Amino acid sequence: MILMKKWRLLLDKCRDTQNLIGINGRCVAQADARNQGFPAMSSEVVLSIQAPAPATTRAHVLVVDDDPIIRQAIADYLGQYGFHVTAVADGAAMQAVLAGDVVDLVVLDLTLRAEDGMTLACRLRDESAIPIVMLTGRREEADRVMGLELGADDYLTKPFSPRELLARIRAVLRRCRHDVQQGRPEGIRAYRFDGWELNLNTRRLSNRDGQRVPLSNGEFSLLVVLLGARNRILSRDQLLDLSRLHSDDVYNRSVNTQVMRLRRKLETDPAKPRYICTERGAGYLFGVPVETIY
Repeated sequence: MILMKKWRLLLDKCRDTQNLIGINGRCVAQADARNQGFPAMSSEVVLSIQAPAPATTRAHVLVVDDDPIIRQAIADYLGQYGFHVTAVADGAAMQAVLAGDVVDLVVLDLTLRAEDGMTLACRLRDESAIPIVMLTGRREEADRVMGLELGADDYLTKPFSPRELLARIRAVLRRCRHDVQQGRPEGIRAYRFDGWELNLNTRRLSNRDGQRVPLSNGEFSLLVVLLGARNRILSRDQLLDLSRLHSDDVYNRSVNTQVMRLRRKLETDPAKPRYICTERGAGYLFGVPVETIY
């Protein structure tokens, strides 16, 4: 108990917005900890730091960093501002949290000692549309560009101010909420069709057996538009505008590619689609009844 109180005092230094987190991959408080003879906190410990619950639902941020001091400093700071924060040390723990809970954003350190953060980011982007804010001590432009091309929504270089991290997280969450609203009236929580469910708050698609089907950002955006316009034929230009796919690819074939990928995930026989139907010369139509959940 006394030891944890001393750790808290050290972590107060990282909470102060005038201090930086992550100099040379370590919190500025860690040098003080070593000088005072405190033992290192185990990197196997999974921390779940929660602030008192406000009236509204809190965004859940998953922090992945193998440095226990940085991990807890971020968790404590974000917790003060109403976030529910889970902090873990490695990719295996990250996958366990993602499998069992709804996560709104991942803060991922790319310079993990035991594994490649870039690989984790790539895997996460392939499996879900959860926004990612990357942390790294690498300052080279090539590393930043690679991280963003792998699907990161933002990028922060160590050392960084916790206030700046908070601002970037809020900005990314605002953008994602705006993207979710594309092509649908405000207030809709989910769409259901033929035993499937697309939850717009968690950005999760579940099949008839309740199993999660991963969607990319483009696939999710396109499916939201199609479900919101059931029984209406939408041209490729309309789908581009409503789903904002033009941000990734200005050519109409981007719609064809996303439709093909969605059919592979939704249809029993993608060659004979029941859900996303092609209307020759006109566009696409969602062909089964859709229930809207408010």
